Amino acid sequence: MKFNSKHILGIILILFSTVANAQFYVGLQTGVANLESNVQGIVAETKMGGAVKAGYIYSFTKNIGIGSGLEFSQYKQNISLVSPSSTLTNYEVDASGSAFIYTVTTSNYKEKQTLQSIQIPLFVQFKTNINTGIDFNFRAGVKYFLPVSYKIKATADNVNGTAYYPDVNLTIDNLPEYGIGQQSSYSAEGEYDTKGIFMSSFELGFTFDINKKNALYVAMFFENGYGTILDQKNNQSYVGFNPKSSTDRKANGLYSTEKNAEIKPVAFGLTLGWNFK
Repeated sequence: MKFNSKHILGIILILFSTVANAQFYVGLQTGVANLESNVQGIVAETKMGGAVKAGYIYSFTKNIGIGSGLEFSQYKQNISLVSPSSTLTNYEVDASGSAFIYTVTTSNYKEKQTLQSIQIPLFVQFKTNINTGIDFNFRAGVKYFLPVSYKIKATADNVNGTAYYPDVNLTIDNLPEYGIGQQSSYSAEGEYDTKGIFMSSFELGFTFDINKKNALYVAMFFENGYGTILDQKNNQSYVGFNPKSSTDRKANGLYSTEKNAEIKPVAFGLTLGWNFK
């Protein structure tokens, strides 16, 4: 994801330019962080994710306020093909400029994904006192989800790439100096191109006063993305074609096989925060 750090700084300055009378908060967020996909033939193993956050809430009345801030989150998951030995094809162009059908067969292909993002929330908070020093809180709003990086580490026991030239009905399966052939113990890294999307966000919890100026905030949260974070222009082979070598292939990733793949973040879990009154 390409972004200008000056733009991020500008957004932060705007968010905090009207907070002289606001309540500030810092917090941690942890739970299940899933990257939902509509790509067929793939199995995903979701791992725990988390976020750190800081922001403010400006109260219009005793019960209603509006909040914003800045968050940094991380999602991790492992994905693999449904079949341990799978074959996928797409079109490639060789070093001479000739187009061919590139067929990749892998054995035990696995992909570790790490997505890091900056999130800018905007939410409405409703709170009401339910006991001495205890408030009930409900927050609902949207977040702008801006991926900073979406990196992958791919491994496979074996990778075999073959080329078929339909114009001359020619199949090539062993020409390693031109990127065709087998490779054992494949390992490579890559990165998906990404773009920002919007998410809905909900929190339900309680605030416990510690003293006159500080309070502990505990809540359950749910977040759901809309659209796709991938920014792909065309279909690619998940194991890239290198016209100069069959043992130095880039990891494009399984999601790159469909340029219109919809990948969206979904997360739920626990928020633990500290409010400064």
